[in-house]
This record gives sequence, structure tokens and C-alpha cells, in this order.
Amino acid sequence: MVRRLRFTGTDSKVDGCPALHTDEGTGEIIVQGTPVTDPEDLTQLRHFGAGEAAVVVPRELLVNWGPKEVERVPERVDRANFRRLFETFEHTAWRLETRRGYASDRQDPDFQAFLANGSSPCDPDEPWFVNAKAQTDAGKTVGRVRIADHPPTTEQLFLLDYARHNAAFGEDIRYLRREDAARADLPAEDFWIFDSRLVALLHFDDEDNLLDIELITEPAEVVRYAMVRDAAMHHAVTRDQFAAQVAPTE
Repeated sequence: MVRRLRFTGTDSKVDGCPALHTDEGTGEIIVQGTPVTDPEDLTQLRHFGAGEAAVVVPRELLVNWGPKEVERVPERVDRANFRRLFETFEHTAWRLETRRGYASDRQDPDFQAFLANGSSPCDPDEPWFVNAKAQTDAGKTVGRVRIADHPPTTEQLFLLDYARHNAAFGEDIRYLRREDAARADLPAEDFWIFDSRLVALLHFDDEDNLLDIELITEPAEVVRYAMVRDAAMHHAVTRDQFAAQVAPTE
């Protein structure tokens, strides 16, 4: 299909590049500029795929003529590609957990074992553990902060017990009471943030089932989630500290 391109603007003082055009059918932006062809320059570009081209444009072109307000269409990712993010991140994978329980945990046989005897079993061959160990052994960081109620729900106590196993395979799991999270203005959102550049926002229904996963790469939004991460880490305590605090109520 032939694109319907609309000239958006240029900072060029004479005819020629650089310039921006907008695809009126898709809303995509076409960037026109001087191509980058030096092989040494091209080797420095990340996520540069076959058949792609790189062009050089002045920063002012994007500031003056780039889209400022556009309705964002959520980008969804399937479970398989979501799992791949935990294998391909470069240095940090971090999660905020805010729900009082998760349907997937209640369906886990380990949860039933916890209900029966107060302790959850550990399978070292569990794919999550195998990957977490491989990533952390490579010097990467996998962590999360869990928001917990006072007193914690049964599901939260299960995860608190299970966090012993996560820690053994390299995860850094910390805890924050819900009232402290509210005082810190943390949002009631569950998300993973990878390398401070990509957010996977998890959407749940009222029965705590995961509905879908939305990917966010818009820089201002990613920065907002990074600020949430930093605030949560600042206020949270370690798993062992939190376990000691709730021990009398277990």
C-alpha cells in the first residue's frame, strides 16, 4: 500500500534535508536526513536490524517539528515474548507488586503446601530460578518491591515465605507496607522495568488474573516508572527485616 505522506516541517534554511513527514494513515513519522554509512558508526548503534537505515538530523528538528501530543495506542506483548525480556535484558530487571494476591499463586501447588504446613517447597530446576541464577551470576540485577498489607494477606505471607527461595537464586526482594507506599505516593500499578528503558505494565481483572501485558517505551513515561522504582527502593526493607516484623501475626 502506498503511504499518504504529509510534509510536517524542516529546519533547513535551503531546499533539502533534514525534514519530517507524517504518514496520515498510520500516524508514523518519516525522518529524512543524511544517512549514516560509516561502518564504525553503524557498529555503535543498538537494536539496528537488517534492512534498517540510520539518518542524522539536528536535535532542533525533533524539538520544533516532532509530535507533541498524540493518542498513544497501547502496545501489547504475548506471554512468550514477555518471558524473553528476562533473558535479554542487559543489566536490571525490577518489579513493583501491589496486589493483595495473585490468581496464579493460588493455583500453584506450592501455595497449597504452604497452607498445609506453613512452608513452601523449592524446586531448583524451576525455569524462573534457573534463569535468575544465570542472569545474576552474569552480574545483572533482578529485584522487586512488594507492597504488603497490615496484617499481610495469606497470599502475601506465602510470597514472603517463598522469597527465601528467590533470594537463594540471586533475587533482591524487599517489602513496603501499603500505608508507607501511600505516603510515598506510589501508584497501585504492577509493572516490570527493564534497563530503565522499557516498562511492562501488567493488567489484572478483579479476580487477580493477569489479563495482558502492555509495553511502554515513551521516555517520559519510562522516567516516571523509574522514579517510582527509586522511591519504592528507598522506603522498602529487606525480606528478612519484614519477616521479623510480621512474625507475631503469622
